[in-house]
Amino acid sequence: MIEPHPLVAMIHAVPSGARIAQEAFAREFPQATVWNVLDDRLLDDARAAGGLTNVLRRRMLRLIGHVMDGGAQGVLLTCSSYGEVVDTARALWHVPVLKSDEAMFKAALAGPYRRIAVVASTPPAVPAAVTQLETLVPTVRSDRPLDIVTALSEEAAAADNAESAARHLADALHAADGTDVDAVLLAQYSLTPTREVLAALLGVPVLDGAGAAAHELRLLLTPDRQPVNPAAAVTP
Repeated sequence: MIEPHPLVAMIHAVPSGARIAQEAFAREFPQATVWNVLDDRLLDDARAAGGLTNVLRRRMLRLIGHVMDGGAQGVLLTCSSYGEVVDTARALWHVPVLKSDEAMFKAALAGPYRRIAVVASTPPAVPAAVTQLETLVPTVRSDRPLDIVTALSEEAAAADNAESAARHLADALHAADGTDVDAVLLAQYSLTPTREVLAALLGVPVLDGAGAAAHELRLLLTPDRQPVNPAAAVTP
């Protein structure tokens, strides 16, 4: 039986990711009852260790187990650094567990876009996003070619507001010869506030990870209901 307000647990490594994910669920999946779990040492400890260790993997799995024991019907890990733990979680629990940006990448690859831009404001986010996109191509888009353009603007990270950050990202994309892309993917949750301005500046759809994840969980947990925003993107 499908519940009218399914319980979705989100596990966060930084407070800003929690805020952005909650706003995305309010927009894309307002029926969900959201449960936020924050361990604000997860990212710092991974950085200090030079990546994920077995201890950190077990720590994340304990957090996932905690929300499963609490009745979570869907789980979203909002920190991309712990995405690999999701594969283990899916083998342990028969509940949808999503990586931070996986739904966005799948939506972009399944869409009609020939040339996709990945934009970021921190250097590590670019190769991480491209790797995930390329990994999904054989299963989601094996029959169509894909051209990926990347653009990095560290100025966007230091911008005072979303409008300024969006303009920095647009400038970086223009400099990368990405003016003819069909869609833009935001490689970080922190860039989500730039969606609408960036879509208006570039004239193409802009997809964000949190919104796409909320949309996918809505379809999985309330399949008899019509989605609020099937694209999980801002279109100009």
